[in-house]
Amino acid sequence: MAKRTIVVMPGDGIGKLVTPEAIRVLEAAGFEADWIEADIGWDFWIKEGNPLPQKTIDLIAEHKVALFGAITSKPKDKAAEELSPDMRGKGFVYFSPIVGLRQQFNLDISIRPCPTFTGNPLNFIRRGADGQAEEPKVDAVIFRQNTEGLYGGIEWTNPPAQVYDALKTHPKFKNFADVPGEDLAISTRVFTREACRRICAGAFEYADKHGYTNVTVCEKPNVLRETSGLMIAEARKVAENYPDIDLWETNIDAQMMWLTKNPEDYGVIVAGNMFGDIISDGFAGLVGGLGFAASANLGDDVGVFEPTHGSAPKYVELDPPIVNPIAMIMSGVMMLDWLGETETADRIRTAVSKVVAEGRVRTYDMLKVRGGPNSIAQGAASTTEMTDAIIAAL
Repeated sequence: MAKRTIVVMPGDGIGKLVTPEAIRVLEAAGFEADWIEADIGWDFWIKEGNPLPQKTIDLIAEHKVALFGAITSKPKDKAAEELSPDMRGKGFVYFSPIVGLRQQFNLDISIRPCPTFTGNPLNFIRRGADGQAEEPKVDAVIFRQNTEGLYGGIEWTNPPAQVYDALKTHPKFKNFADVPGEDLAISTRVFTREACRRICAGAFEYADKHGYTNVTVCEKPNVLRETSGLMIAEARKVAENYPDIDLWETNIDAQMMWLTKNPEDYGVIVAGNMFGDIISDGFAGLVGGLGFAASANLGDDVGVFEPTHGSAPKYVELDPPIVNPIAMIMSGVMMLDWLGETETADRIRTAVSKVVAEGRVRTYDMLKVRGGPNSIAQGAASTTEMTDAIIAAL
């Protein structure tokens, strides 16, 4: 097979630390690629007024696959303050580059697996009916609609007159009719039928392929009747094609309670953008936190793979680095699966599982100690040592 070209976007903060570690593991497992580093992130916002340069978009369009580390995003006012002085007042508005990539390439399907690793001291534990501790095995996979909803970017402070006038035609807007436009901030939640159908179809296809017995659509149709209602309607249509897979329907607030009562009952979960973001972080907390949370952003022919943690700038300058690289490594594993390199992906999954189960090498989060310059002295493995252990387990 010809050597592939992978676009690598370390991004900001700890993304620059964990991305090279993932590449080390991929290469140690025998995956051969040409790695092309591409610009993205906060530094490019500050210098250029654009955190997602066109040259990066062009590289991904050409090569179709990318590994992404982490991004720093800040509120509108803070972002404007940090622009280079010569860039201010020129109409530049910060927009999350990973959200931009999702929309640029219609990466509308986000997959976020949350599996239990045996032996992980961070796994969820509950008390059983007999008073004894139980550690249920969690194996949830969240399918998050990735391009629409509240993350669509259609919002205003002090909406233009035509928007304000249009909103006044809705009977529910009468409660805000006397509010001056400059005192209004409005964000839209836009769902389309096709995007709802695609994410639901993706969820059921995945459940069928991997032997899951249920798919849960997690929304809030009793309040968000139109948008959540559309998602649920499409899920019901898709479910008709999979008679052996049960369709469950839950509300996001109730689901957040139930995931800490009986998380082992849930298989594949599908939700809109915001609720998918929330529920995936909730399940990630049951299996070790964001240090174990990988994800894929998939379109028709482009895949971008990333851990779901942030850039954690407070850890960047620590020497040696202490952050857990497993989420980034497992994102690389998801990339291998997407590329059809399943044997190599399985080898890395097995190696990670072995290191976690043995428990001899644990990063600070796994030891449950405070992250900082004293973590190593308290017995925590460095980022590099964790990667070395996984490579040795290969």
